[in-house]
Amino acid sequence: MKVGILYDGASATAPDQLITGTVDAVAAELASEGNEIVRIPVHDDAKWIERVRRARLGLVFNLCESIDGVAAMEPPVISALELLGLPYSGSSSWTTALCLRKHVVNGALERAGLPVPRFAVVRRGGDIPSVGFPAICKPAAEDASIGVEQRSVVRTTRQLTERVGAMLERWDEVLVQRYIEGREINVGILGDAVLPIAEIDFGRMPKGMWRIVTYRSKWETGSDEDIGSAPRCPARLPAAVATQARKVAMAAWRLVGGSGYGRVDMRIDEQGRPWILEVNSNPDIAPDAGLARMARVAGIEYGALVRRVCEIGLQRKRDEVDVAERWAMAQRLSGVTASELAELDLFAREA
Repeated sequence: MKVGILYDGASATAPDQLITGTVDAVAAELASEGNEIVRIPVHDDAKWIERVRRARLGLVFNLCESIDGVAAMEPPVISALELLGLPYSGSSSWTTALCLRKHVVNGALERAGLPVPRFAVVRRGGDIPSVGFPAICKPAAEDASIGVEQRSVVRTTRQLTERVGAMLERWDEVLVQRYIEGREINVGILGDAVLPIAEIDFGRMPKGMWRIVTYRSKWETGSDEDIGSAPRCPARLPAAVATQARKVAMAAWRLVGGSGYGRVDMRIDEQGRPWILEVNSNPDIAPDAGLARMARVAGIEYGALVRRVCEIGLQRKRDEVDVAERWAMAQRLSGVTASELAELDLFAREA
């Protein structure tokens, strides 16, 4: 099969070139099974779309989480694949757009009765909300912990006002959410299966620092916050707590229409109750990232993980109802009779 791998072209030329390693790893696994690999960097000139169209791909493995580092451009990339009618890995453009807007997905989760810490969104000129203290401030539509640091957690109204004001100089919307003291876990999902739960071990976090996963934790290897927030899988959780966490994670994943692979980040409070922090569609799938680590604990090696993600994307395409059938179904559910449908079909053919 001819497989295209999409990725942010600008990120591939960044000094750390982290995405290049993931592209290489996925390409190596797919090529080892006899697939022809086409690497397609995505830039904002949209020329990549024509390249995808002309390549006659059997599948697109989508590793594009942004365009030129702008996360808001991730859903449009998937939309282009949907318009071209190509099977692709991971979640839909709709799911990805929903998960990217933290306050929007939080509202949907909360309305469904799922546990979400109290939250509000602030825009320029808006009032500072009250969600209780301590509170944590994040960009409302970013990923990879961008905009999250130790100063993101605040204890007073003054600190909250200062932090929100500073963030609104860069971002249009800021999520303010009640900070939950407790353990932090990640629940990975592959297809319809929940992977072994992982935990962030904050045991080596320097004294006086908040036990949170910051940008430095994720991207400054060897920093005090990186060392102080080490992943551990499987998490050592009481059976009842683990069961509830898996149940909540899968309910959240189904609510957002997730497909392929995802990760739900949670906090477990002192009473053992799980609270949803984020639902991540298409999370980092690098060989050393959390999802691959959870899969290995489940006995799924990296090659099998990549293959399973591809299989899910292909199966979703096979399960799709074509446009003509969808239109006919919509007509039937709108009260159009079989004879009228036949006449409409004949008219369409003659036209």
